[in-house]
Formats: sequence, structure tokens, C-alpha cells
Amino acid sequence: MPPVMSEQARAFLSERRFAVLGTNQPNGPPHLSVMWYELQGDEIMMNTATGRVKDHNLRNDPRITLCMEDAYQYVALSGTVELIEDQEIAQADILRLAVRYEGEERGEQMAASQFRKQQRVTMRMRIERVTEHF
Repeated sequence: MPPVMSEQARAFLSERRFAVLGTNQPNGPPHLSVMWYELQGDEIMMNTATGRVKDHNLRNDPRITLCMEDAYQYVALSGTVELIEDQEIAQADILRLAVRYEGEERGEQMAASQFRKQQRVTMRMRIERVTEHF
């Protein structure tokens, strides 16, 4: 059962914000990346190009932490990621994120000029821990 998240936190996460993703490197400090994301029920959906550092790290250790902030207000989430490599799903997910963050016209352009040329992977995080500060 996922942890309880307040309606205020759900509303906060539904706004257009960027997440800072922390993955565990095998022999070093955590790796941090700024990410697009979408809250989908009790999961967070993200997407990346195959072969990036975060992709490599998640194949070795699927545990992550995310932080979304607005000055002194923030929501931090921890959980475990499932990687989805099916290209039909991954391409649909990156398009969805591009439209969410850049608008329909620009999102479609980005998908056509950049994302469809890449191998993509969707990351679905089961939320296991929530920290809220409002």
C-alpha cells in the first residue's frame, strides 16, 4: 500500500514543476538530474534516453529519490523504479511529458525532431515514502 500523500501535495505535484532525481552510483556520490515527470495515481512517470548515467544507475539499483520544490515548499518522494523499454510506450510517454512541459505544438516538434530518433525508456516509480513541507 502506498504511503498517504495529502491533497495539497498532489495538487503541488500536478502543477508544472521540475523534479530533481537522485540515483545511486555504484562507487560514488549520488547522481542528480533535473527531470520532467507526471504524477499518475500513486506513481511517478518519467522518461529518459537509453544509455544515460541515470539509466545505467537504475539498471544496477532501482531505488530513487525525487524532490520537487518551490522556495521553502517541497515534496520529496522515495521509491523503486520499474524500467519500461517497449518503444511504443516509451515514445508515447515522452510525447506526453513534452506536451505537459512545452505545450502541444512545441512538444510535437520535439518528439519529431529529437525523441523519435532515440531509444527511450520510461521510468515508473512506486511511491514508497513521502515528505511534505508546506
